[in-house]
Amino acid sequence: MSTQQDYDCVVIGAGVQGSCTAYQLVKQNKKTLLLEQFILPHTRGSSHGQTRIIRKAYEQDFYTRMMEECYRQWTQLQKDAGVQLFRQTGLLVMGPENHGDYQLFKNTLQKNKVPTVILTRDNFKQNIPNVILAEGDGALVDVTAGVLFADRALKAVQGQFQKLGGVIRDNERVMEIKPGSVVKVTTSKGVYQARSVVITAGPWTNRLLAHTGFQLPLEVVKINVCYWREKTPGTYDVKQRFPCFLLTEGAETKEHIYGLPSNEYPGLVKICYHMGAKTDPDYRDLQTDKSDIDILKRYVARCMPGLIPEPAVVESCMYTLTPDRHFVLDYHPNYSNIIIGAGFSGHGFKFGPVIGKLLCELSLGEVPSFDLSPFRIRRFQSKTKSAL
Repeated sequence: MSTQQDYDCVVIGAGVQGSCTAYQLVKQNKKTLLLEQFILPHTRGSSHGQTRIIRKAYEQDFYTRMMEECYRQWTQLQKDAGVQLFRQTGLLVMGPENHGDYQLFKNTLQKNKVPTVILTRDNFKQNIPNVILAEGDGALVDVTAGVLFADRALKAVQGQFQKLGGVIRDNERVMEIKPGSVVKVTTSKGVYQARSVVITAGPWTNRLLAHTGFQLPLEVVKINVCYWREKTPGTYDVKQRFPCFLLTEGAETKEHIYGLPSNEYPGLVKICYHMGAKTDPDYRDLQTDKSDIDILKRYVARCMPGLIPEPAVVESCMYTLTPDRHFVLDYHPNYSNIIIGAGFSGHGFKFGPVIGKLLCELSLGEVPSFDLSPFRIRRFQSKTKSAL
């Protein structure tokens, strides 16, 4: 085991949130260590994969406002790293026209003056001929939305962190966190001391928090990431200006179904169910539930006539869910120099730059640049508990 090393901050978990946090800290001239339990890059958590949707379309104003800043920061990172990180495609939002989430999306976009196109049934058929809009459903396009190149973005932010002198240690599992005015972190390979620690460990968050006598009401689920083959190549291709899409609810389910145009795998369209089955992150693939795939098969058969309604490729990801599906961005309730970023609930990747900035601000004791009341731990009240 190596000798003890001192840092201003240790960030635990090198997914997108931890990497963005570490990058923000090193930009503030803080000596920063970024720890990762697996060898990088890896596909074990929630930040892998080639693409994510980037969008301002949300049910809540606070997310739409945060995304304004996210776009600016992704654009700056793209410039600094010299690599394309996103592509504008628009996001087609569909759902029951006069109620539920669809109306919330529409209201939030209009209230925040996000460039939006409302589609009538006639111009829907004209502009998006290979998608069937259900009777009674409305449709709109968040023009600003698109595809975020996730693997590339994660590599870029880690590269910029290291370029500024940040240290990444992968294949190093945290064995103990000892709170105090200086926090001591013991790993499988070394011992580190820091004035502050940021925990961004995704599905493993509660295992780390157990060292501090605290647990959050988090549920880890396995997501089947499905790719569907085009009957005619190019029909749903990003180059043919096919948009990302989100169905707020449909005949098959009340949960969201989302999709991205054919891009990373030529001829294959990524369409996923925005929920999964409970799993243990260390034994993810023992969870073999395929009920979500059955729902998607029915949806694809009903609404995507140009796709074969059987997934050609199925990959795995994990969501770490909070009860209300909003993030946790807060101080540890008992130790103000331990910061928690968790529960990103399957929609956090695109927020990485702003989440990194907020967690950095918390770790430095600064006033957060956004209102964190939707993300505070106290909202769980009796659902959070101290470990005995």
